[in-house]
Amino acid sequence: MSGIQIMSLSRFVLTIIASFILSALVRAEDKPNILWIFAEDTSPWMGCYGDPVNAGHTPHIDSLADQGTLFSRAYVPAPVCSACRSSLMGGQNQIRFGAHEHRSSRGPSKNTLPKGMKLLPQIMKEGGYYTFNLGKDDYNFVWDQKATYSLQQKARSPLPWDLIKKNQPFYGQIQTAGGKQNVKNFPSERKTDPASVTVPPDYPQNQLYREVVAEHYDSIRKDDDFIGEILAGLKESGLWENTIVVYVSDHGANNLVRHKQMPTEGGLHVPFIVRAPKGIVAKSQIRDDLVNILDLSATTLAWAGLKQPDWYEGQDLFGAGFSPRDFVASAKDRLDFTIDRVRTLRTERFRYTRNYKLDRVFLQPQYRDNQEYTKNLRELYAQGELSPTLTDIYFGERGREELYDLEHDPHQLKNLAGNPNFSGVLEEHRDLLEDWVSKGDMGEGEESDAEMDFQTKGPAKWRVVNPEYEVVREDSDGDGLSDGWESFNDRDPNDGKLLFTFDCGGWQTEGWEGNPGLPNIAGYQGFLDFDLPDGAGSIVKSGLDADLAKQGDVYSIDLRVSEPTLVWLSLNHGDGVTRKLAGPVTVIPDRDFVTASFRLPESGSIKALRVDFRSAPGAFIEIDSMKTQ
Repeated sequence: MSGIQIMSLSRFVLTIIASFILSALVRAEDKPNILWIFAEDTSPWMGCYGDPVNAGHTPHIDSLADQGTLFSRAYVPAPVCSACRSSLMGGQNQIRFGAHEHRSSRGPSKNTLPKGMKLLPQIMKEGGYYTFNLGKDDYNFVWDQKATYSLQQKARSPLPWDLIKKNQPFYGQIQTAGGKQNVKNFPSERKTDPASVTVPPDYPQNQLYREVVAEHYDSIRKDDDFIGEILAGLKESGLWENTIVVYVSDHGANNLVRHKQMPTEGGLHVPFIVRAPKGIVAKSQIRDDLVNILDLSATTLAWAGLKQPDWYEGQDLFGAGFSPRDFVASAKDRLDFTIDRVRTLRTERFRYTRNYKLDRVFLQPQYRDNQEYTKNLRELYAQGELSPTLTDIYFGERGREELYDLEHDPHQLKNLAGNPNFSGVLEEHRDLLEDWVSKGDMGEGEESDAEMDFQTKGPAKWRVVNPEYEVVREDSDGDGLSDGWESFNDRDPNDGKLLFTFDCGGWQTEGWEGNPGLPNIAGYQGFLDFDLPDGAGSIVKSGLDADLAKQGDVYSIDLRVSEPTLVWLSLNHGDGVTRKLAGPVTVIPDRDFVTASFRLPESGSIKALRVDFRSAPGAFIEIDSMKTQ
């Protein structure tokens, strides 16, 4: 080949490379910037959502709705920050890839992403976007920050507009305090008058809760001020015209205990608004279709012109192939130290919920126990002043299934799961949920002993009382309750005495189990209760190593019954034989609790206890306490 030919070939190659670079630059310039304004702990109580209390008080959020599309029925995959944020970054529900336990991977046990899985910002970064996050991230897995974010700033402000402007196109998140805003010094003339608010009917209707609700309105107003600063910064930096702005929250209001952390309408329904340059989304549009916030992850990739990975569960909300959802499913697992497992889905009219751990009440010990609003609920219950409906919701027996007609009961006050008129609806929703769970649920098993041990070492104020923690704790006196559990419940972990009061909402049964023919034996907090479907049944407490010499002479059971009932007590001394003590004791129906007493042997050990009941079929048994004395 001649020198002229080589020179011509070189020029040709250089021309091709230059054309490719120029084409890439043009494509980059054509791509929109994408900014998520991601609020913490915020319910959709804004003027644009039709809330009369905040009408005119959220002008910047309202302006986004006026210039874009507001989604009236958007739901998050989890009612807590870390699981929700983890799922959004992964593009699929947190239960699919092990990101479901709140604040996991903070201790010795680490969660890693499935092979080949990449986080949304990493995909965007590899697709030519500058990626940044200002504020919290809170992901439940080990992740490569350098590969994920071009800029990671732990503080949400100051906002580095000059740097952002130099690096376009960008995909960024600015985290806002949302419902966690400190409004103590918020201008008094802008504060919400507690007398003007309506407390949701699933909370006590008192002054304290009016103040809690008013505070959430004020938090949104203060957050709106910060959002105004963000929007002004975009405009002053010349970024407004080419930036898609998303406003969304990670879950519902933080100081309402049936909102944040709870798989309810209040906990899962969030504000979601998209404002974009002309031609991308409709202006002043309200969409009422059911939306999973995972759709935002998929839509973000579509805006960037990037292919959606095959593991994604969302869809492009503005794409030609968009298909409205029949339901949105969500999940709740361990939250801080409070262990639970709940799966739920929302359809057009109904919410169906499946509870897997029935030995704990809804309002079990949690991180907000020292807050006045939580104390108020517990005090009202203890004093018998909580309404029957709220008593059932917060401290009643946990049903395996819940079904609510949201068209007539938007606050989920009346569980229809046992209503024969809705049996077909129940079965339909049960099948939907079972099919959704069958696609993969890593919350089916328990966490490792190492993670359980790590969680027991949280702040001293935490009451770590779920039975799952018993596997890593010592029971020095053999009463079947660990030293740690007894200390949290103001009992003596070294007295060796058998005492069961059933007043710990995080482990209602204290290890007692019903025989296979009995329904759930966990009753209202403070009690065991159950029917005898066939007129007979028994409950058992195993895992004991108690010394009879320390027990006193009598084992007493405080109970009441709906029908005359025969009661026996049996002991197992570890030889494989369960022996009935002299009896039975006959218990007669009474308004008050009565005591059935059984004389104990003077010596030996107790490895297990069994209490047998015989009565009329369907008889109701309620036990207040059992103890030796």
